[in-house]
Amino acid sequence: MSSSIETSSRKHNLSYIIRICCIAALGGILLGYDTAVISGAIGPIREYFNLTPAQTGWAVSSVVLGSIIGAVSAGWCALKYGRRKALFLAALLFIISAIGSALASTFTIYVLFRIVGGIAVGLACVVSPMYMSEVAPKDFRGRAVSMFQQSAVIGQTGVFYVNYLIAKGMSEAWLVDIGWRWMLASEVLPALLFGCLLLIIPESPRWLVLKGYLAQAKETLSRISNPEHADRVILEIQKSLVPANASKNNKVSLRSPLLFSILVIGTFVAAAQQLTGINVIMYYTPEILKPIAGGTENALFQTTFVGVVFIFGNALGMYLIDKVGRLPLMKYGTFGCALGMTIVGYVLYTGTEGYAALFALCLYVVAYATSWGCACWTMISEIFPNSIRSRAMAIAVGAQWFTGFIVTQSFPMLNENSYLKEHFNGAFSFWVFAVLSIICMYVVVKYVPETKGVSLEDMEKVMAEKLGKNKKREVAEANA
Repeated sequence: MSSSIETSSRKHNLSYIIRICCIAALGGILLGYDTAVISGAIGPIREYFNLTPAQTGWAVSSVVLGSIIGAVSAGWCALKYGRRKALFLAALLFIISAIGSALASTFTIYVLFRIVGGIAVGLACVVSPMYMSEVAPKDFRGRAVSMFQQSAVIGQTGVFYVNYLIAKGMSEAWLVDIGWRWMLASEVLPALLFGCLLLIIPESPRWLVLKGYLAQAKETLSRISNPEHADRVILEIQKSLVPANASKNNKVSLRSPLLFSILVIGTFVAAAQQLTGINVIMYYTPEILKPIAGGTENALFQTTFVGVVFIFGNALGMYLIDKVGRLPLMKYGTFGCALGMTIVGYVLYTGTEGYAALFALCLYVVAYATSWGCACWTMISEIFPNSIRSRAMAIAVGAQWFTGFIVTQSFPMLNENSYLKEHFNGAFSFWVFAVLSIICMYVVVKYVPETKGVSLEDMEKVMAEKLGKNKKREVAEANA
């Protein structure tokens, strides 16, 4: 264990921090579960409702559309009612979606309930990492927030295996008639667990300070560290919440040149995560592998293996993120994403059977997990100043899911396009993702600062320095 974490452990109650972060991270498990459950169900659903390629994309991307709504609403919800209540609402919506979509008698009803699940996903993916970044000390924040991504991966892998167990030994006809319903309904159990455990975690101390509940904030911060440290942190939070560019009602404008620049950069980082192609891998892996894996059951089993590799890759990212920093992981991990997608495209283009595609997918998910998985979620939860974090994260994650909607909706249409299929044999989309990954890596390295070890209260200053002398001058003038 590093010296920084040892120092932090003497000042902070890490066992308590880890416990409450683990509960908040269950939102990630449900995010992963809800979004990835469709990977095993989409084939049977397509047959059951007799869907066209565009409708197949809609069957998958409807949850992403809901995620946009949830993410955009999350900032207002988390700001008005608190982080914990917003997460409890997400748990309730997950339960409603699981039951409703599993019992759907028409495609329209199925889509409506999947959108409800998407709203829950949007809420969870904004509020869970926000909460964890606000309760974790700066030296532990990278690993704490990375727990959200790890939880999402565990949720994805868990549902991959659940789907495999439901399909194991069953006929294709049974899967089309009933099996997909059991897959969707299985989400009720983790959602109930999440809702119950939320009752035992405290509200975010930074939200409590924002709303003027100083006594409760001090109680939580004292349990996280000690009373003296709690008093100092409360003063720092109060100062960061009302900077010089606030309006008379103490609301900071997102149109401030510096804050708008930070918002644009954070939004790009969030949206770029989807341009690497992760949703295609999570939603369509069984369909990608089925032609070269020998059927649905084998494809689902290989998908489970991809999920297990994803967990190990994310664990590696969690281990490295507070040691080497965010930017090195983003740089080398994104290169690995591009390489993995290039190989997947080559395997499909040449029609190579065996485990070559599985190997390439595993290379991709390990690279993604350490970069756009761990580091990206950590970045977008910490680079926004306290004064705008709720609103800015909602916009950024909303843009992320909007980009994901475009990617998810368009993939089956591109993949089954007769011209592209004839000339590229399914490889075209994956080569596009490889190119987009390199472009995204360049922008992130150029415009995003290293945030390792930076307190949330100092983040605006660090972002200003990265953005150049004009932005630094603005901060200096504002503080004069």
